[in-house]
Amino acid sequence: MDRYLVFGHPVRHSKSPFIHTLFARQTQQELEYGLAEPAVDEFAHALRTFFDQGGKGCNVTVPFKGQAFTLVDRLSPRAKRAGAVNTIKLTDDGVLLGDNTDGAGLVADLKSHGVTLADSRILLLGAGGAARGALAPLLAELPSELVIANRTHAKAQQLAAEFHDLGPVTAQTYEQLAGPFDLVINSTSASLQGELPPLTPALIHTDIAIYDMMYGASDTAFISWAKQHGARQTMDGLGMLVEQAAEAFTVWRGIRPGTKQVLRELKRNLGVI
Repeated sequence: MDRYLVFGHPVRHSKSPFIHTLFARQTQQELEYGLAEPAVDEFAHALRTFFDQGGKGCNVTVPFKGQAFTLVDRLSPRAKRAGAVNTIKLTDDGVLLGDNTDGAGLVADLKSHGVTLADSRILLLGAGGAARGALAPLLAELPSELVIANRTHAKAQQLAAEFHDLGPVTAQTYEQLAGPFDLVINSTSASLQGELPPLTPALIHTDIAIYDMMYGASDTAFISWAKQHGARQTMDGLGMLVEQAAEAFTVWRGIRPGTKQVLRELKRNLGVI
């Protein structure tokens, strides 16, 4: 039976085995999917061993996405742009192909919620790996402007300059931000600590769409804050998790699974519904 893994540290909390088992059942694919939690300095060895022993593909999560980028034999165009790899496939000719499905997952989830990206004004909070992975897919949807804001302004400037060839992307400090924005995406990990980006409530209006890449059994701190200030459409990153997994499954198996029922099952598993 074909074997797949998710590598991370820590990774025991990962919902990837649950998601991919449902995808396999839905598409009648025979595979098994497990967890691997090597020490940070043992990832390269663990990755090589997995494929030497017949592994077909894997997902890669924190903190190994940067290492994976340097360890594969070939990079997809979106992995090159993201500067990180979250999906690896062993090709038929024995090549380890590194891909990045995070941004595609984000865009797919936004569209599933009816969010219009074309000609929209988007604010992206954060300038780390999650933001980097999202930028090219977001800009491919032809927004009127994409503004990056980050606590360290120089990082936002560097990221904007790097992706400027793909569309109208700029960097602003939190103090410079002026609305209206159609969509605000929080790519920071602040919600994991129950913290908020230093965003003025004046930017929130009833027609804005709010997206937090983090998720939990209840609203994240950022979503709760946005609701308190009048946002009517709020979304967390659970759908992005499922959509990026579906993209990875498609890379591996050549068949795209449906995501709606799997997302419902995942929410039930987490106690969200």
